[in-house]
Amino acid sequence: MTDASLDEVDRAILRALQEDARHHTNAEISERVDVSASTVGKRIAALEEQGVIKGYRTEIDYDKAGYPLLVLFICTAPITDRERLVRETLGLDGVVNVRELMTGVNNAHILVTGTANDDITRIAHQIDELGFNVSDEILLRNEYNEPSVHFEPDVANE
Repeated sequence: MTDASLDEVDRAILRALQEDARHHTNAEISERVDVSASTVGKRIAALEEQGVIKGYRTEIDYDKAGYPLLVLFICTAPITDRERLVRETLGLDGVVNVRELMTGVNNAHILVTGTANDDITRIAHQIDELGFNVSDEILLRNEYNEPSVHFEPDVANE
């Protein structure tokens, strides 16, 4: 499914789910979108089946959860091994997110969390042993997410 095949109802549903998937019921979304709750449920199921909705995730405040260190490793992986290395990295204890980039250099961003410097050092060694070349380690303070502007009503109608 491409963005062009998403209609206004689909976009409004996606916007509501991005805002708060856990607390927006089909009935609440149906009021916003002006369709029935059963239509919302069917649309969500179709968007999931088509892979537009890939899953639902919990945003965690790692500091409040007892993991005060949040570090972003900027790495380079050989292009021929990049996808495999990214998958293997997800299995490391403390890795919470990996982004594979379409660049030759700094083509993997690995977000890790830990309770102490020793945790971060251990993960850094494991990343290195997998075959990544670590070019930077950045201690993060906060991360903010916002629903995509593409699913706002004014943008959908342009």
